[in-house]
Amino acid sequence: MSRTRRRYGTAATAFLLAACLVPTTAHAEDVTDYSLTVDPSAQGAKIDDTMYGVFFEDINRAADGGLYAELVQNRSFEYSTADNGSYTPLTSWSVDGTAQVVNDSGRLNERNRNYLSLGAGSAVTNAGYNTGIRVEQGKRYDFSVWARAERGTTLSVTLKDAAGALATARQVADKGGWAQYRATFTATRTSNRGRLAVAVTDAAALDMVSLFPRDTYKNQPGGLRKDLAEKIAALHPGFVRFPGGCLVNTGSMADYSEASGWQRKRSYQWKDTVGPVEQRATNANFWGYNQSYGLGYYEYFRFSEDIGAMPLPVVPALVTGCGQNKAVDDEALLKRHIQDTLDLIEFANGPATSEWGRVRARMGHPKPFHLTHIEVGNEENLPNEFFARFQRFRAAIEAAHPGITVISNSGPDDSGTTFDTAWKLNREANVAMVDEHYYNSPDWFLQNNDRYDSYDRGGPKVFLGEYASQGNAWRNGLSEAAFMTGLERNADVVKLASYAPLLANEDYVQWRPDLIWFNNRASWNSANYEVQKLFMNNVGDRVVPSKATTTPDVSGPIAGAVGLSTWATSAAYDDVRVTAADGSTLLSDDFSGDASKWTHTGAGSWSVQDGQYVQTDAAAENTMVSAGDPSWHDYDLHVKATKKSGKEGFLVAFGVKDTGNYYWWNLGGWNNTQSAVEQAVDGGKGTLLTKAGSIETGRSYDIDVKVRGRQVTLYLDGQEWGSFTDDKPAEPFRQVVTRDAATGDLIVKVVNAQASAARTAVDLGGAKVASRARVTTLAADRDAVNTETDAPVTPVTSTFTGVADRFTYTFPANSVTFLRIRQR
Repeated sequence: MSRTRRRYGTAATAFLLAACLVPTTAHAEDVTDYSLTVDPSAQGAKIDDTMYGVFFEDINRAADGGLYAELVQNRSFEYSTADNGSYTPLTSWSVDGTAQVVNDSGRLNERNRNYLSLGAGSAVTNAGYNTGIRVEQGKRYDFSVWARAERGTTLSVTLKDAAGALATARQVADKGGWAQYRATFTATRTSNRGRLAVAVTDAAALDMVSLFPRDTYKNQPGGLRKDLAEKIAALHPGFVRFPGGCLVNTGSMADYSEASGWQRKRSYQWKDTVGPVEQRATNANFWGYNQSYGLGYYEYFRFSEDIGAMPLPVVPALVTGCGQNKAVDDEALLKRHIQDTLDLIEFANGPATSEWGRVRARMGHPKPFHLTHIEVGNEENLPNEFFARFQRFRAAIEAAHPGITVISNSGPDDSGTTFDTAWKLNREANVAMVDEHYYNSPDWFLQNNDRYDSYDRGGPKVFLGEYASQGNAWRNGLSEAAFMTGLERNADVVKLASYAPLLANEDYVQWRPDLIWFNNRASWNSANYEVQKLFMNNVGDRVVPSKATTTPDVSGPIAGAVGLSTWATSAAYDDVRVTAADGSTLLSDDFSGDASKWTHTGAGSWSVQDGQYVQTDAAAENTMVSAGDPSWHDYDLHVKATKKSGKEGFLVAFGVKDTGNYYWWNLGGWNNTQSAVEQAVDGGKGTLLTKAGSIETGRSYDIDVKVRGRQVTLYLDGQEWGSFTDDKPAEPFRQVVTRDAATGDLIVKVVNAQASAARTAVDLGGAKVASRARVTTLAADRDAVNTETDAPVTPVTSTFTGVADRFTYTFPANSVTFLRIRQR
């Protein structure tokens, strides 16, 4: 069944007259002329309903303290130093009286190891997340607790803040063994700083102290935070990829049991996350906090179903990544994980009478979830080891469930040795789909709109599972929009695509950028979200071939000063020479005196020691010092470098314009596992060339960089290491046209990522069209960022009445514009 494509946003009915709609014409010098020609008689790629989706990973407190609506932090007293070095079992709790977290045979159940022993006349208070527990006047909140009091006690439960009560206190009588008790609060006023307190008259044991808003997404008890779920649903995603990410391919592959010593740093394993919440395992999160697994596989499947999206789970392949990079060599463990994956498919699709289908049915969903795709592994950096294990999973899945598409991956980068090896293995094995991940600069996305034009149409399809342009400013949204026109044009190859990460709690951030931001009281859409929403709500069913003129090339030679830097490393540099192409000396420094030629713009601590320029802080990141003239071009850079200590190697910069615009040769990067040339543009970095390799401590290296025009050749100890030519234009004017089969609309999608307006002669190739077009425009200053209190990047809908077979439209500077043109 085809999902509806005809969605225009909340203000689509507010049509204006054409005279008010056509973007204001800029001054002549601020306008660039283009032509856009459409061939409506030709047929481009078919676009699947599942083309665009979302990727949910529990990063930035996306689950606990985020989408999972639980308001109590550390509700089961399971926090541990295994999760975070600062944690204790009473993190987020304060005690009045006597209380002790206990791990003994009196616990609630075997998998819920800890509970709280609370002394007579004592109380505990929970601080929630962010500034506290958010409650709204008149809203209802559901409290529950598991308690045990052999001789009886009365629980007094209060919601309060510094100003006093937030709701009428509740009292619960408790006597006997473990039992669950419930109460409901109605907030008498609004507060962002609420606290939940539980007091006892006599000694009692407590566990799973919980408070949920009654008003969850679709009013599901113990469900999802409504505003966040609604923002995700408003994207109308075709799929939901979950649960990771680095959560899947890091940590121990052991289970949570006595045999493993109740291992607390495990990969995300789906069986830990289903069944009654009080019986689910706990685990350390790779990103530095605890996972309660209240939001688990059942909830992911149910949410996917609720928003009409295809579920796409990711399971571990027993090769770790995300910097850990180890292959688990344990045949019995591999077989167990393969069987777990088969059991997962039964949990999703099996009848309610099957073993795992029965678990699903008991949780409230007797009907199947209709799982069709599953991914094994996540951006492993050991392609051969990963692929050998992937093939074992694939064979077992295809034998038992031939209708399931098994997805592989190509490692953590858009290119390089790992990428090339992984793709070779995937092609040779005729894998159905390969997951690519990359996070690059805005310029990279502008330059690589044609990335998939040359992919083999007969080879594996592409799942672009993670991508973003390293920022939440409008310039980032513009570059991603430009890139997405290329994804759609190549929809016969790129079958699935999802921005990442999805969610970020502003007080617990491990990764930027993110699509949706929030705190305990509000949520807001990033500029990138507005781009994703515009594309995802106006996909179309088939590409209509089109072509456009390009922007005149204004690029010159690579020019800039030179620089030295380190990353979590102490290093010494010496004998720096910069020589022009004609042989004249531009810079020479043997550090026999001072370092007055150098300007320190980064972190760290630099000093001249024994005739070397030394950066001594082995923890500091990006310690850049630079020298020379930003206008230098066509030169040779020589430097001698020695690693003294730390995690990585050297950073030798060239083409340095300023702190956000430069190239550097990153030798021994990524925890000393690979080397690469990276380009920084406006602070965002993209990789131009990468190879495996490491730097030895105490050894001296001769590093040479030859810059000629836009070609660069790099030498390590006199041997050519690699070369590249950076001559690909960052084209700011991109477009794609699709057709909506349900409405007959041509959807003309134009990105103008430059400071001048784009006056465009549009030729619809003889198509018979209505004179009116529905227009949605995103336009803002390139540096604009949406926040909790300000949303400069917001869609504006309007009507344009000048549509004809041939017409002219001026697309505003720094804009994304969609015209929906009805064909007659």
